[in-house]
Amino acid sequence: MNEAFSPSSQSIPTDSAQGDVSAYARQGFGTPLSLKPPFGLLIIDFVNGFANPAVFGGGNIPEAIAQTTNLLARARSQKWPIAHSRIVFSDDDADSNIFCLKVPGMLTLKEDSHNSAIVPELAPSTGEYVVRKSTPSAFYGTMLAAWLAQRSVQTLLIAGSTTSGCVRASVVDAMQGGFRPLVVSDCVGDRAIGPHQANLFDMAQKYAAVMPLQQALADISALR
Repeated sequence: MNEAFSPSSQSIPTDSAQGDVSAYARQGFGTPLSLKPPFGLLIIDFVNGFANPAVFGGGNIPEAIAQTTNLLARARSQKWPIAHSRIVFSDDDADSNIFCLKVPGMLTLKEDSHNSAIVPELAPSTGEYVVRKSTPSAFYGTMLAAWLAQRSVQTLLIAGSTTSGCVRASVVDAMQGGFRPLVVSDCVGDRAIGPHQANLFDMAQKYAAVMPLQQALADISALR
């Protein structure tokens, strides 16, 4: 397991002031999740607004976007099914929801707004599915699960932002839908590093395989 998600790490939530997280292993959490082909890739909300620290960005999101360009190139070379998501609200705010009550600025993300557009370096290619959503999960209320199932995806590599928000929500829904989530740890980012690290740890314990890009690609190659 990557060091960032080790129970000995000082950057994760603790059971006590002494940093005891031994209960996770003792109770059977963190069992390795084996990878199974076919593979697919989901890139969550790497849009201009989340790349800009003056809007919704910050933290390690720029580095995660840069690393995801390498992941996307590999996925395209392997001809994996690839999906992207973006948050989009109607021009008249008719689909405003509870998410917007918590984060009112989300309503600025419209179909034609700059901040809702996928960053140029990750722009979708022909045949890649773009999911428009108005809640954190890329699965909730969308056709993503059916699209992936139609293409027989078993293990879904996940990149995007934010780790503690839309990434986590999508990982939980992917797992609940029968997909094996593989969170590529250096291809996801958050506006603050504490929530990023805590959520990587938690997803590794409960919902997903979590590993950096180099390890993920090596493990996938070893299956062939």
